[in-house]
Amino acid sequence: MPKPAQDRVLIVDFGSQVTQLIARRVREAGVYSEIVPFDKAEAALGPVPPKAIILSGGPASVHETGTPQAAQALFTAGVPVLGICYGEQAMVAALGGQVEGGHTREFGRAELQIIDETPLFDGVFQEGERAPVWMSHGDRVTRLPPGFRAVGISTGAPFAAIADDSRRLYGLQFHPEVVHTPKGAALLANFVRTIAGCPGDWTMTQFRAREIARIREQVGDGHVICGLSGGVDSAVAALLIHEAIGEQLTCIFVDHGLLREAEATEVVELFRGHYNIPLVAVDAAARFLDALQGVTDPEVKRKMIGKLFVDVFEAEADRLGHVEFLAQGTLYPDVIESVSATGGPSATIKSHHNVGGLPERMRLKLIEPLRELFKDEVRVLGRELGLPPAFVNRHPFPGPGLAIRIPGEVTEEKLAILRKADAIYLDEIRKRGLYDKIWQAFAVLLPVRTVGVMGDARTYDFVCALRAVTSLDGMTADYYDFSHEFLGAAARRIINEVRGINRVVYDITSKPPGTIEWE
Repeated sequence: MPKPAQDRVLIVDFGSQVTQLIARRVREAGVYSEIVPFDKAEAALGPVPPKAIILSGGPASVHETGTPQAAQALFTAGVPVLGICYGEQAMVAALGGQVEGGHTREFGRAELQIIDETPLFDGVFQEGERAPVWMSHGDRVTRLPPGFRAVGISTGAPFAAIADDSRRLYGLQFHPEVVHTPKGAALLANFVRTIAGCPGDWTMTQFRAREIARIREQVGDGHVICGLSGGVDSAVAALLIHEAIGEQLTCIFVDHGLLREAEATEVVELFRGHYNIPLVAVDAAARFLDALQGVTDPEVKRKMIGKLFVDVFEAEADRLGHVEFLAQGTLYPDVIESVSATGGPSATIKSHHNVGGLPERMRLKLIEPLRELFKDEVRVLGRELGLPPAFVNRHPFPGPGLAIRIPGEVTEEKLAILRKADAIYLDEIRKRGLYDKIWQAFAVLLPVRTVGVMGDARTYDFVCALRAVTSLDGMTADYYDFSHEFLGAAARRIINEVRGINRVVYDITSKPPGTIEWE
């Protein structure tokens, strides 16, 4: 039961690092949006076209041979089209205008001067206004297609905003989706709500009711198993499915011994005790640890953990018998990444970070109730379903768990050291009321030992790295700027309370767009 075609906005991806932000801004306006690669855009129009089309930015030069082009069908579908940066240039090239390189480039903050009125600017910009925007272009439009006029200019772009009001075709050389364009979200909301006429009814209440009906229709009298990982995604998926089909759902929780402190107990108590959902808990810690002996390559570790997880999961599914469906917490960023990377969706065990493929021998049909949602939307749905705040707000935790936060070989001793250091770090964050301000915080046990002096004795122990990042949707992130007082307090506690660590460092890094999980 997909979202009705007339209620969607189609976002055509030309390779921009911030395409996902366009989708997020549209959804913030209460309108459902979906992203498709540029070469699949025409097919995605479907028998009933979307209410609007947005063309994303991209790194290519539209005037060069072999670069992504916009299909003519996008402009003859009879719906409003908005081209952003490369999207504007692709629109101009497709409709008979001209784009050239070799002119003044604009990267970063710029000033947009509004030189004419257009419905696109209603309630956002006024004629004569100068507004801050964010530019990122090396090429520029030098001749407009027939029917277009300039409505905004900047120092490096004589056609920084263009409009063909009669056909409802618009182009922006700047990026309205980024926070550096202060009025950008309002501009996009005006486009999808006023110009395209979308009702703005994309809410979690509406999604919840629709998805429950879809699950019931898909499952019928069948039985579903859902792998709980301890994370928010699988927990929300399980609650939604349980609300739809009740006792036809059985959750399987595989404790691989690579979890955070007390995490296994918390998951079991929540789903068995609080929700009374049928749950099979498997203690497979010894099996995973034995398999990881001597393994140091991070990708080998990932694949080994994923394969072993699938083996354990499959064995438990066979014991249950009469299971027809497998539920997993696939999110929309996963769908975007898999389509972009492979040309089609991947069937993987999401709860283990897409490292274990779904074997054909399992012969199970997939249920992915969250595949339309971004991470922050999943949290909203979790609150809608009554998931406790301490659980719905917990930081993301990758399927391979602490194994990938221990570079090098994973041992029981290292796991114990890291688990305790991580718990202290998070405890200090919670004490100061910072936990919900941070997207993800965790400790890493580095494969480095240093000589130190503690009291009257020399030590030769591990270095612990602390990391914390801020984000809205997990697609981009930046480091959290802790005070020196906090870092000093956390470091002192870890060194004093955790045997095996004599150095603590804070990792200041940022995450570029496009990857699925921060680890």
